Amino acid sequence: MKRFLSTISCTAILLGTIGVAAAQQPVEFNRDVEPLFRNHCVGCHGAQQQLSGLRLDRAEDALRGGYSGAVIQPGNSAESRLIRLVAGAEKGMIMPLGKPRLTANEVAILRAWIDQGAKWPKSTTTDIVPKSSHWAFQPIRRPQAPSVRNESWVKNPVDSFVLARLEAEHIAPSPEAAKVTLIRRLSLDLTGLPPTPEQVSAFLSDASPGAYERVVDSLIDSPHCGEKWGRYWLDLARYADSDGYRQDAYRPPASRYRDWVIESLNRDKPFDQFTLEQIAGDLLPNATTEQKVATGFHRNTLSNREGGTDTEQFRFEQVLDRTNTVGTVWLGLTVGCAQCHDHKYDPISQKDYYRLFAFFNNAEEVNIDAPRAGELGPYLKGLPAYQRARADLLAKYRVPELQRPWELKLIEAAANPGKWTDWDHALDELRTGDGQAVYNQGDKMLRTPPDQRSERQKKSLTDHFIDNYHRVITKEEQEKLKFKELRKELNALEATFPALSEAQVIVTESEPRETHVYIRGNFRAKGIPVQAGTPSVLPAMAVDSEPTRVTLAKWLVSRDNPLTARVTVNRVWQELFGRGLVRSSDNFGSQGEKPSHPELLDWLAGDFMDHGWSFKHVVKTIVMSAAYRQSSAARPEPNADALIARQARLRLPAEVIRDSALAASGLLYPAIGGPSVRPPQPEGAAKSGKAKWPESTGKDRYRRGLYIQYQRMSPYPQLANFDMPGGYRPMCRRDRSNTALQSLNLLNDPVFFDAAQALAVRILTESAGGFRQRLNYAFRLVLARRPEAVESDSLETSFDRQKQILRKDPAAASSILPADLGVDRTEAAAWVGLSSVLLNLDEFITRE
Repeated sequence: MKRFLSTISCTAILLGTIGVAAAQQPVEFNRDVEPLFRNHCVGCHGAQQQLSGLRLDRAEDALRGGYSGAVIQPGNSAESRLIRLVAGAEKGMIMPLGKPRLTANEVAILRAWIDQGAKWPKSTTTDIVPKSSHWAFQPIRRPQAPSVRNESWVKNPVDSFVLARLEAEHIAPSPEAAKVTLIRRLSLDLTGLPPTPEQVSAFLSDASPGAYERVVDSLIDSPHCGEKWGRYWLDLARYADSDGYRQDAYRPPASRYRDWVIESLNRDKPFDQFTLEQIAGDLLPNATTEQKVATGFHRNTLSNREGGTDTEQFRFEQVLDRTNTVGTVWLGLTVGCAQCHDHKYDPISQKDYYRLFAFFNNAEEVNIDAPRAGELGPYLKGLPAYQRARADLLAKYRVPELQRPWELKLIEAAANPGKWTDWDHALDELRTGDGQAVYNQGDKMLRTPPDQRSERQKKSLTDHFIDNYHRVITKEEQEKLKFKELRKELNALEATFPALSEAQVIVTESEPRETHVYIRGNFRAKGIPVQAGTPSVLPAMAVDSEPTRVTLAKWLVSRDNPLTARVTVNRVWQELFGRGLVRSSDNFGSQGEKPSHPELLDWLAGDFMDHGWSFKHVVKTIVMSAAYRQSSAARPEPNADALIARQARLRLPAEVIRDSALAASGLLYPAIGGPSVRPPQPEGAAKSGKAKWPESTGKDRYRRGLYIQYQRMSPYPQLANFDMPGGYRPMCRRDRSNTALQSLNLLNDPVFFDAAQALAVRILTESAGGFRQRLNYAFRLVLARRPEAVESDSLETSFDRQKQILRKDPAAASSILPADLGVDRTEAAAWVGLSSVLLNLDEFITRE
């Protein structure tokens, strides 16, 4: 918000005793007034922010005057509020704040312009304040790759930019990593899984020129590529399987959005379409179910279902979250700083913030049927019998007879709060979405006439009635109705019915909401109304009609938008090198870091757009470079990482550590997609709120970490210990901590013990020969290489010592590996111990 401020004497101005000569001349806006606005427009400082939203560079705002009346009153400067404000005559208003005072002649110019009618030229419809010169707001110019002296090192244009900088610093790049390191690095970076011994052997034996690229192509085409990069996107989308807050209720439909992300990335859906469907899939012409599922991006907000909450307050909080998330994920800006006031560091006004907020203010949360593959046929076949059985049960227990009076009484209670406390409580339960009712939909379902409700609304409201009718009737009536028995019968019926998967989506409300600037970010303090729009510092949207989320999505991926492509390729680089070309990958604003290689960043951004926004193309371009293939050995230069003089040595993400242990041991069940699973975890770890943890059985215990049910309030311990984000806000870069708790986790976690047992079984059953031969095989499974002599000697000594200890305690040996493998129990148990050692190595949990 730009405001005109000054502290000139009010009395002198009003009496016209200064600047008389200036006031006698005709005043022109462009020549005389615009320079004053340009030089002195700053944030208006008032004790209660009454003038937040005031703009003196646009007539419609200046004449309206922010929240509290006209500032400029044409033709009468003596009564103009602007003159009083520049004079500091209004209590609590100090103008300008931290700016030079206007001269007497400048104040007289303003008075004369107002007295002459305060005429604004028609062309003055946009900001007269210059655009920011900050590097991130400048157009993307795809530069030519620079020339370098060591041309033989260059494998693609990425290397030219990297090497040119290194040569300027008189630093040589690191040598290429060993082939076994390269294939393990590629496999972990592109699929999140270690390579198999067969893949390693094939690559090591292939000496042809295209061997490396063939490995890259096979890994990028793997369905596990979508899982690896899907986890990267879910971090940005603040994905979790629960509501958050104290109750932290489980959200089974959340996983449907997760699977959409994986499938989209596996298909290499162009990033502009990927964006459009997530921002506004529901608004596309003839939107498919999958396009609607994509809007689940916006449903990853927290939902407060606690009794007594103000649903409008938390709806407002969710819209704030969606606004902030879009700003972070696509623009790389801290737009949320402008919720309560103009951004202190970047040219984003509070009004700009709520214009962006307006795109999401009319979003309504609903759940839809979104069948996974193979679900629809059994559902349709079983539906008629299910509907008949359900209707019979409801009739048997008089539900249709009792439900409508209950609904009407709730409506009456809503109109008379405080009159019937039991009904107030029942209404609160409906509004907070407890039970089967959809969060924030209770009131709407209640007030929709029964014959106009959708089948989903009818079922949700009836189920809620059955589970909550006891709140407004006596115990005697409860016993007579026997609704607890009805619930048991309905649950048994549901268990036999092959229901469809659901998805959390958003749609546009039928009754549009007016959006305002909210004073100090308070949802109750509405300021001036605003229309949907984008930050004025960035290129304007192309708008033919009223802007919608479709308009916003197309603007985000417009070639004119200087941020989205830069932000996206920078995060891909970060995933592959451990740090971005812009290290502050969440902040491309003035307080973020400057790019280490600005020309390379722009080249990658331009190449991304020129190749149809292909995400896989960006990934392949980077991993094919000589820069990516460098050794990760330490360098003496203090700025080697920033200059990309070597590859980074990175501790693996939380899920990849677990997945690698399962893959090496042969336990991993590699199915793609599906509902979230619940592998074993320590006793008492899931005791928060309504979270329950019935352990998955069979193969589901060994799914990838991506599919583990993630409770915000009680996250899966192994994932939390290794720095998986909590799902509360977009995570643009994961932390990598190093704690003793992590070591204990790898040693004692049930899954890692299972992996050590299974690895020992593989070693004993798949490898013949003596200890050294089996140890070689174990190293190939776990580390993709053979052990060095010193490693073999040390481990053999440890192995023999373990056998001696276990021979003294046969019961312990039998408990470590109860299965009879046809070998000595003591030796088998010792292999379990050695397997655990290998799975705990720093090298195992590190990507070289």
